[in-house]
Amino acid sequence: QVQLVESGGGLVQPGGSLRLSCLASGFGFSKYTMSWYRQAPGKERELVATISESGGTTRYADSVKGRFTISRDNDKNTMYLQMNSLKPDDTAVYFCQRPRAWLTPDYWGQGTQVTVSS
Repeated sequence: QVQLVESGGGLVQPGGSLRLSCLASGFGFSKYTMSWYRQAPGKERELVATISESGGTTRYADSVKGRFTISRDNDKNTMYLQMNSLKPDDTAVYFCQRPRAWLTPDYWGQGTQVTVSS
């Protein structure tokens, strides 16, 4: 029943912006830390950002610090990733993840493609 559905990806020019959304259902969204990952062609999956249950604590990969902002709206069961000053190296499939917890496995969305190119 757990579902994570990403949206908002697309084609954008270098220096542009996109906002990704992750709509969650089937569990108590506000009780879980959530994360964004990405995977570029031929590369390993990379943790991009993590946000605590209340949204008060966030962590970012060094490669996106100062450019990306993770947030969440628990009333809407939705997590966001605001991406600014996009670079070609940001091109990847971006995945929403509910990390594993005590006695509980992790869950993944289907991913949304972000392409940064002129």
